Amino acid sequence: MQTLEQPVIATDIREDLVQHREKTLEKLYAKAYPMVLHYVKQQHGSPDDAKDLLQDAIILFYEKVVHQKLTLTAAPTTYLMAVCKNRWRHELEKRNRQQELSPEVGEQLQEESALEAPAFALAAFVDKLGEKCRATLVAFYYLGQQLEQIAQQHQYRNVRSATVQKFKCLERLRKSLQGFSIHHFR
Repeated sequence: MQTLEQPVIATDIREDLVQHREKTLEKLYAKAYPMVLHYVKQQHGSPDDAKDLLQDAIILFYEKVVHQKLTLTAAPTTYLMAVCKNRWRHELEKRNRQQELSPEVGEQLQEESALEAPAFALAAFVDKLGEKCRATLVAFYYLGQQLEQIAQQHQYRNVRSATVQKFKCLERLRKSLQGFSIHHFR
């Protein structure tokens, strides 16, 4: 890991990005890619995954620095690595949730669900909220989608509208569950 004797000043990086964007981004990519690749491979990812992650992180970094929305307290590569680690963790969680069940596991779950009907009572409450609320809550909490993606998929005017709608749906769900304890859903 890189250590710094003096804090990195985001304005210096901003000037470099504005004046020599391509060259500066290439340098950042060249410095960060080996670290990101090593981390992603350790976490069962591919070189393509590492490239995608780093490209997304560099775009995020670039936008934040140019729009002066980032205060760096570490080296730029440290920031990029942190963003990549966080996004890779989210990606792995998403992949794990979306893996298809084997037929044997699916049959076993169906048998168990017949015996454990109360466990699915919560899903019934979510379904009663309506299709748009159900889809929004499932996309955010179960599939781990970003609000930007939810706003686009469900045709909200903007991310703020999606956030407000998610909050309203969650509040409706909470109100409908007020009279129940956790034991009702076990």
